[in-house]
Amino acid sequence: MLLFEAKAVGIRLTSIHSLHYVVYGPSERPAESHVAEENGHRQRALAMTSTKKQFALALHGGAGPVAGRDYAVTEQHLAKLARECESGLKSGRSALDVVEHAVTELEVCGLYVAGRGSAPNSAGHVELDASIMDGRSREAGAVAALRDFVSPVQVARGVMEKTPHVMLAGHGALEFGRANGFAEVPDPTDYYTLPVGVTSDDIQDIAHGTVGAVALDTSGGLAAATSTGGTFGKLHGRIGDTPLIGPGTWADDNIAISCTGTGEHIIRAGGAAAIAFRYRSGIALHDAIGEMLDEVKRLGGDAGVVAVTRNAEIAMPYNSDGMKRAAVSTAAQLVVATFA
Repeated sequence: MLLFEAKAVGIRLTSIHSLHYVVYGPSERPAESHVAEENGHRQRALAMTSTKKQFALALHGGAGPVAGRDYAVTEQHLAKLARECESGLKSGRSALDVVEHAVTELEVCGLYVAGRGSAPNSAGHVELDASIMDGRSREAGAVAALRDFVSPVQVARGVMEKTPHVMLAGHGALEFGRANGFAEVPDPTDYYTLPVGVTSDDIQDIAHGTVGAVALDTSGGLAAATSTGGTFGKLHGRIGDTPLIGPGTWADDNIAISCTGTGEHIIRAGGAAAIAFRYRSGIALHDAIGEMLDEVKRLGGDAGVVAVTRNAEIAMPYNSDGMKRAAVSTAAQLVVATFA
């Protein structure tokens, strides 16, 4: 369901590389047949927006929605959260702070397969993964197989800021979280809940879900963050793409990206960093993402991506049944959707 439809500059919904795709922003690349006609309009739009302080935001609640199920609750939540983040960006908050805030809210609400909405693994307990990256400094932090913390992405940021490392895993991550006072789940037997659109039968299958956020702030900074409880029915100790800087999360001076989908296939396809390197080489945003998602599909998986560029261009493609997502920017009003 599309709750909000953008009416501002350059928004479209199309099908590219058999993907469900949305791209908008002042640097949108028009269809090839209209390049010559629209190039002047696009350059004028860029000239107008270059004098403003631009911001852009995209959120996702995972590429695991099942067609025919009702995700109105998550769409409403994403809309409210995107508005909060929009206000923060307009007031000058950093992209890093905004993506951490967004992912924390997605973790604690229990509506998605992350944080409170995570399912037990094959050993009967929940293991959590998260990562965060600051594009301006290239600093990054991550936790993997972390047990029973309220906000894994906050612990991941702690790793980034309080240690010389990028990732801590398992018991080491738990000890770090405790030593630094991050909030723990008070009673794991009573805390976790089934997220929206997931049934008790689903947790017996290898289904998936993730949450993530990418942002461009008004100073030009980019950041990305991603969090998950992992695939349902996963083996004890399994780690997917989400906590891996590169495959699951990436931010640099040009682009910020968060991935969702079957982690093993995203890792093997190169994930977020593969998109970033293609984009940096001059490949158009939708082509850079499409090539990576095509490779995920070729390998037997499915995935989705949210990305924001330094020009405030936003992309939210996926090749699964759906992806819970929201976006807003200086150039476009709020968009929220789950399916095409």
